[in-house]
Amino acid sequence: MPYPIEKKLVIAVASSALFDLTESDSVFKAEGVQAYTRYQERNVDVPFQRGVAFPFVSRLLKLNEAFAAEEPVEVVLMSRNSPETGMRTFRSIKRYGLNITRAAFSSGAPHFQYLPAFNATLFLSANEEDVRAALDNGFAAGRVLNTIVVDDDDSRELRIGFDFDGVLASDEAERIYEETGDLERFHQHEEAHADEPLKIGPVGELLKRVSNLQQLERQKRQEDADYQPMIKTAIITARNAPAHERVINTLKAWDVEVDEAFFLGGIQKARFLNILKPHIFFDDQMVHLDHIDKIPAVHIPFGVKNG
Repeated sequence: MPYPIEKKLVIAVASSALFDLTESDSVFKAEGVQAYTRYQERNVDVPFQRGVAFPFVSRLLKLNEAFAAEEPVEVVLMSRNSPETGMRTFRSIKRYGLNITRAAFSSGAPHFQYLPAFNATLFLSANEEDVRAALDNGFAAGRVLNTIVVDDDDSRELRIGFDFDGVLASDEAERIYEETGDLERFHQHEEAHADEPLKIGPVGELLKRVSNLQQLERQKRQEDADYQPMIKTAIITARNAPAHERVINTLKAWDVEVDEAFFLGGIQKARFLNILKPHIFFDDQMVHLDHIDKIPAVHIPFGVKNG
């Protein structure tokens, strides 16, 4: 019987997103492929340090423990390594107890074309070229940033933060402001179109799938009063009133609920992110990511701000 991958929330993750490959990359860049291969073979039993996407992936996989019958989450390793040099990654995965068993190794070749075969909702990598190639071909992808990540091991909670325009939604509204530079005109436009849902953006499908998982959690809570939901979602956007209504109405049209929303109107996002401490945060503008301290951050190089 075929494995029902189409029924899962699938995250495709590169080894460069899941683990810190700084040292390995330096060997590859300085000494070439053969030296890199020998280096990985010598260190095959030395686990990599945790990377930017590790807190997100490890907590997401724990949902399979809570919902053992459904096992709603699948994480797939997508790697430009060869199968031989990728062995260290799989041994690191086993060392950390992550239930990741499926993978694609492309030996340096592009691999974005296999994302739909895995039913991947999102691809995470530290390689900007791979991320842009995936986005250019219509697949959701984000580049993890090389930040120092502090993971709260004792917490079961999975906190996911999203920017709105150019991330969850398309950049069609963002283009209005970009073309005119007039904030008042942007607010007038959004107020006039408040009831018109925006089209879904590159990471919108992820939020929809996560919202479905939250619905599972709410059902489980009804059956078991002791069950504590694990997922918490938040939108952190530079929009403010009156442009906030279009965000809310768009989420309603998608049949999506979020736990928290922050309409900041230009206040620095880092002030809130450093309190919320999401295990992953998605934004399309580097200006909002440069000041984040110890937060796993993902840049979505999509739309008018990244043209």
